[in-house]
Amino acid sequence: MRYISVREMAKKWNMSERSVRNYCTQGRVQGAILKGKTWSIPENAEKPERLNKKKESQITLLDILQDQKKNKYSGGIYHKTQIDLTYNSNHIEGSRLTYDQTRYIFETNTIGVENEVLNVNDIIETVNHFRCVDVIIDNAKATLTEKLIKELHLILKTGTSDAGKAWFSVGDYKKLPNEVGGMETALPEEVNDKMKRLLSEYNSKKGKTLEDILEFHVRFEHIHPFQDGNGRVGRLIMFKECLKYNIVPFIIDDDLKIFYYRGLKEWNQERGYLIDTCLAAQDKYKAYLDYFRIDY
Repeated sequence: MRYISVREMAKKWNMSERSVRNYCTQGRVQGAILKGKTWSIPENAEKPERLNKKKESQITLLDILQDQKKNKYSGGIYHKTQIDLTYNSNHIEGSRLTYDQTRYIFETNTIGVENEVLNVNDIIETVNHFRCVDVIIDNAKATLTEKLIKELHLILKTGTSDAGKAWFSVGDYKKLPNEVGGMETALPEEVNDKMKRLLSEYNSKKGKTLEDILEFHVRFEHIHPFQDGNGRVGRLIMFKECLKYNIVPFIIDDDLKIFYYRGLKEWNQERGYLIDTCLAAQDKYKAYLDYFRIDY
């Protein structure tokens, strides 16, 4: 297959080079390949159907993620988000898979190791987390409900060793008391009412700010509704809600982990700790968007 440049395709399609690059970035040009900062486009690629100007100006990160997911576009922001969000969120919870191993699983659906022992749960939860990310992208605009939250937990923990334990509820609230970071959480018999109240208060707000999303996250983690997987489910919810309200999302990485935990613990005394940590993480995600030339 012969590939041509953005300039050549712009002449062929009778449009600006910027428009061609935007179509490529959005995953709307089948077979386009990004090499460094230059796009190579199949000579016979079909011209994307042009949207009216009003609709084009309203294209969001969510639109792009959904489009790249649907078209199985490789090497774009969807690809980057899947790997980075899954690796970092699992790593915070103790997964020993490396970034490259996580990327390899996503890209090939296989795992290759040599002279190394891997935890089967780490692999299963990595694959499951990829599915969870797809669920939040597909359902980003949906109202946040107990059903969706439980579905994320079900997907995340299905097939793990925890799923085979009689006392562990996969896709349902905890049966036994637990704690996080040395702090007590809601008792099992309290979880149902506290989650309903939390969701009712959150969903009653017409618009959501970053601070609203963070407050929900803190309260969710303090309830700690599941036996395990609360942190990952909670961070998936934050990402979903940011996409819904067109707020630049963020990924908590290893460098920010200690500040993230401090922010959760100190929220009621000083909200700035968690807000500043998440804004720093947001700046890192903005750098991804800048690289892929996605407006925000």
